[in-house]
Amino acid sequence: MQTFQQIYQRAAKRKGGEETLRKMVPDNIKSSQELAELGDDRYLAEMTKAIFKAGFVWKIIDNKWLGFEEAFWGFDVGRCAFMSPEDEDALCADTRIIRNRQKILTVPQNAVMISEVRKEYGSFAKFIAGWASEDFVGLLDYLGKHGSRLGGMTAQYFLRFVGKDGFVLSRDGVYALIEAGIIDKPPTSKAARRKVQQAYNQWQQETGFGLAEISRILGLSIDAPKK
Repeated sequence: MQTFQQIYQRAAKRKGGEETLRKMVPDNIKSSQELAELGDDRYLAEMTKAIFKAGFVWKIIDNKWLGFEEAFWGFDVGRCAFMSPEDEDALCADTRIIRNRQKILTVPQNAVMISEVRKEYGSFAKFIAGWASEDFVGLLDYLGKHGSRLGGMTAQYFLRFVGKDGFVLSRDGVYALIEAGIIDKPPTSKAARRKVQQAYNQWQQETGFGLAEISRILGLSIDAPKK
């Protein structure tokens, strides 16, 4: 297993030095307190944004986002959880948003998930804020199991958008993990994802960097071969 110092130096060399590299790491990561203070409507909003961006042109979603906020009642969790068939039909005809019925239906389904979590934790925000970074893959598994269309990289991007410290298994990042000897192919199984988590935990202890910093540096350290 490579030390993270080896990976870091390779990334710095590729990007023109450490100063330039440091400017390229995520700067939106929030503290646990900041995450806990976010409204649950913001979690549903960012969740929905990640779902609609999946397999689509991100810029189009960003440009239309004000329309999404208006169409989905500001992502009020209670209102979205009780979306009626009439609401669904109206949204499927609403030009302010991307009219994908299956993705539209994830909003009430994920609002219900958030509502269920609230019963135990007081708010979905506290639930996300309190989840330990050492078990980030456990949080991904939870969202994939209990949420709608939150499998694969969608949950990873949702958590990055909202500011939760975690990793994104990008193509280059996965290739860097393979080169480092952590895994031998993309980590689709739970066992492989646990190996990735263990490596991130070790590198975090080694460097003091957050998971998002490590993730970004991994992706910048190497280019995955083109298919």
